[in-house]
Amino acid sequence: MDQTARVREQLRRLKPSHSVPVTPWRSTSRWRTNPGTFVILIVGLWLFGTGEAMLVDSTLGTSPWTVLAQGLSTRLPLSIGAATLFTSLVVLLLWIPLRERPGLGTIANAVVIALSLQVSITFLPEPTAVGWRLLMVFGGIALIGFGSGLYLTTNLGPGPRDGWMTGIHVRTGWPISAVRLGIEVTVVVIGWLLGGTVGIGTVLFALLIGPSVGYGLKLVGVVGGSSRSVEDESSPETEA
Repeated sequence: MDQTARVREQLRRLKPSHSVPVTPWRSTSRWRTNPGTFVILIVGLWLFGTGEAMLVDSTLGTSPWTVLAQGLSTRLPLSIGAATLFTSLVVLLLWIPLRERPGLGTIANAVVIALSLQVSITFLPEPTAVGWRLLMVFGGIALIGFGSGLYLTTNLGPGPRDGWMTGIHVRTGWPISAVRLGIEVTVVVIGWLLGGTVGIGTVLFALLIGPSVGYGLKLVGVVGGSSRSVEDESSPETEA
């Protein structure tokens, strides 16, 4: 292999993953799984919620759906964790006309992320220096990316928001990027009008969450010894 080829290979390895790696703990059913896979699911979702809490405690702006939860928590007698669970349950109701199929991961997503967010906010520090607050934003985005990498590789069903997004895409034929953008802009605007925090953290989340999840998937694939991705799979065994 010449020097140019080596450089290209190194650059390829540095790129984030664009597909979900097939790991040893990948479930073949959305509802039936083994204890090890279930633990990986819960750990991934807990890290996701902790990352969200880091964004909240930075006070520099949060992810779109947490902006909405913050706004609801200022208007209703709900904590931010309870508001997060409430929005997840409402979104799940929107699955019904789309005929989307939930899984164990779908329910766990709604419950565990809300619980982790609420608990982590209680224990995480609330720095005042801008530098530390920015570190919390970047750290939170990285943690969300790694947590996503863990729970996505369990194959136990999409989260409520992702399922709603993909359901709209399938039923309407609209580009999934356009559907996601439309949903998240709407959610941010409503959350901000209700009193949620929008700021540089929100912008950084929008710009960096895609690569963060990609690198999270790549790291989890390396840890799991994966040499294949879901895109390489032709068998329907991954269906519930």
